[in-house]
Amino acid sequence: MISKRERRATAVLEWMAGFGERRRGWMTEQAAIAGCDVEAHLPPAEPDTPGRDYLGHVMAPQPRLTRQSVEELLPDYVLASASVRHLQVERAGDRLTAFLQLVADRTFAVDGPAPPALLNMWLDDVTDVAFDLSDARGVTLDAGAREVGISLGPSGRLRAAGGEYHLDDRSWHLSAAGRRADAVTPPRDSGAIRRLRPPGGELGPGARAAAALLRHAMWELRSVRYAVRADRVPVLKLCGAFSGAGGAILAAGSQRGGRRREAAFRDVIRTWADRGGPDLSRWFSTVLGEEAGCSDIVAPPSTPERTPLPLADGSPASDVPSQAALVMAAWTAAHTDHQKERPATAQLQLALPPRTHEDSSGPWRLRTVSCAEPDSFRLSTDAFRGAGPFVQVGKPTAACGFDLHRGALLAAARDGWSASVT
Repeated sequence: MISKRERRATAVLEWMAGFGERRRGWMTEQAAIAGCDVEAHLPPAEPDTPGRDYLGHVMAPQPRLTRQSVEELLPDYVLASASVRHLQVERAGDRLTAFLQLVADRTFAVDGPAPPALLNMWLDDVTDVAFDLSDARGVTLDAGAREVGISLGPSGRLRAAGGEYHLDDRSWHLSAAGRRADAVTPPRDSGAIRRLRPPGGELGPGARAAAALLRHAMWELRSVRYAVRADRVPVLKLCGAFSGAGGAILAAGSQRGGRRREAAFRDVIRTWADRGGPDLSRWFSTVLGEEAGCSDIVAPPSTPERTPLPLADGSPASDVPSQAALVMAAWTAAHTDHQKERPATAQLQLALPPRTHEDSSGPWRLRTVSCAEPDSFRLSTDAFRGAGPFVQVGKPTAACGFDLHRGALLAAARDGWSASVT
């Protein structure tokens, strides 16, 4: 017999997996790493089909990149003259992924002024990358049975095992494909509401406080998906503090009697705070006070006087590492967004070795740097080979360029970068 707890857990899994194929695939992958098969608890995946917006206009689906889906795209959009709005290539474990956003001309008429049509493509298992600023216009898209190939400009290219795309075009309902979809897509249900979260039970103050902490910790960890946050979140400390949280929560929740259960949850919270140390204890106290109204569970540590510490090897803080590993590289073209002019930008996420020679076996650290109006940006697959020769020319606050793997990555800006790689 399925318990109430199991039914609620299954409802949560179904809710999470209902946000699209990529979310479902990520859930399945992560659960498999932990030794769980969530697919056995999920209904069969449904294909993505056109929907309707609040005006009743049919909206484009998000199909896989296949020969058929590309052939359906080409009559309505001119890729030969399309320009690259954004390119991002990122290492995910031992694989590469890419996101490519194109601005494509329409072949159909639209009603008055309309935002440009954006073609967003997500590529999995990228095997080949070559891009330079001269490759930002002109696109050829070939989706074969075993590989997706994208040619950019005179010499740029992306090769991947597969991917999917989505048209961000408010006028898609006027295209030939949109008109066909409009004829077979049911009208928007006026009573339809946003997908609701699974129902939850009433929580006592201690359980609610534990839930608030865990939720905020998950938000913090999730924020590393944004490059500007990736080098600011204490991932290792958070993972260490909340290690075994699932079992601890179940054990606390199984205590009989409200007082014993509340005491157990408060003990769980204190254990998390003790593991996190003074820095996280301060964060714990803030979250508990603002979100649960019970900052008394964890007392914030006194704030010590902050004094700069010299590096263990005595070297100046401005030393540039001689090696680095590229984690992510992105380039965005100058464009207008919501009637605001946006300059071209480049962004790099680098893994850097420990600062001191004595700690050469220690963990590497992430560093994210960005610049506006880059003078050069060149990227190839070899830039992601792992740690390699890294050279900085100039000072980060002035004209400065970076070279990784002897030209596999070249990025330079005359007005400097957002931060030093040190």
